[in-house]
Amino acid sequence: MDSGEGPGADVEDLIRRLRLHRPAPSPYDPSPAVAPAPAAAGGELFRPRRAAVLVCLFRGAAGELRVILTKRASSLSTHSGEVALPGGKAEEGDADDAATALRESKEEIGLDPSLVTVVASLEHFLSKHLLVVVPVVGILSDIQAFKPVLNAAEVDEIFDVPLEMFLKDENRSSEVREWMGQEFTLHHFRYEKGNQKYVIWGLTAGILIHAASVVYQRPPDFAERRVQFNLPKYSKECSSMP
Repeated sequence: MDSGEGPGADVEDLIRRLRLHRPAPSPYDPSPAVAPAPAAAGGELFRPRRAAVLVCLFRGAAGELRVILTKRASSLSTHSGEVALPGGKAEEGDADDAATALRESKEEIGLDPSLVTVVASLEHFLSKHLLVVVPVVGILSDIQAFKPVLNAAEVDEIFDVPLEMFLKDENRSSEVREWMGQEFTLHHFRYEKGNQKYVIWGLTAGILIHAASVVYQRPPDFAERRVQFNLPKYSKECSSMP
């Protein structure tokens, strides 16, 4: 993408447009009208925990929009060595989803929240551990001001990729899986930078396909096949994705 074209050409216009985005209602928010069920009726109602990730965008040297990604530490008990967006579980002191995403990004990669302009929250996703994940889009207007400081306990690497790659049917593969009685498509994107090779897949790939569709205002060049999973009613019915 040339620096004079596309949504990355004018960051201020992009910020204004994305602030108008209104995500669809979350299918994973519990209804406040549902009363707690007595034990005899099936046990404790399932209430999913909430998490947020930061889709942090900035302009590359050629004017293209790029997104910051991490490679999770190989020592972690879950998702070790996988590519991820910075983010994590909500904590009691977080004011909202944006606060969660910014706090986690500060902890993981040293990103100063004052450098990021939060512009939108996107449709909610469900992780394989039954976390409701809220993607928060932020604009990093001055990439030179960002001096990464990696938390070695959580992150092995930080890198960035062009956002538009998640709309292209290039360096992509997919597979169909089943979870909680529903079939869904798992996307894999391959990316190389120098001698480094990365695979961006699963939840992270799904979030970035959707984020790119919102930012570029067009669907991907392939069948996305997003699925809204049916949450279990009771906690005892929960099972993580295999």
